[in-house]
Amino acid sequence: MYVWAKIPEPYAAMGSLEFAKKLLQDAKVCVSPGIGFGDYGDTHVRFALIENSDRIRQAVRGIKSMFRADGLLAAKSVAEQPES
Repeated sequence: MYVWAKIPEPYAAMGSLEFAKKLLQDAKVCVSPGIGFGDYGDTHVRFALIENSDRIRQAVRGIKSMFRADGLLAAKSVAEQPES
């Protein structure tokens, strides 16, 4: 199964290849750049949902962390804080 995800507006000018590189470097998440699927795909990336649910949650946490570092999300809510 795959998710064909539109690149968030603040990153849109990067194109899919540079955004995919950013996800790999900053979020530790590997995606396929949409440009590899044709010229019209450059506004998207493809997530392959081939891992177990724990690894997918880990990827989501990494992406959220990247968004926070870039100022696109607020700090973690109380519900997201790990239990002591």
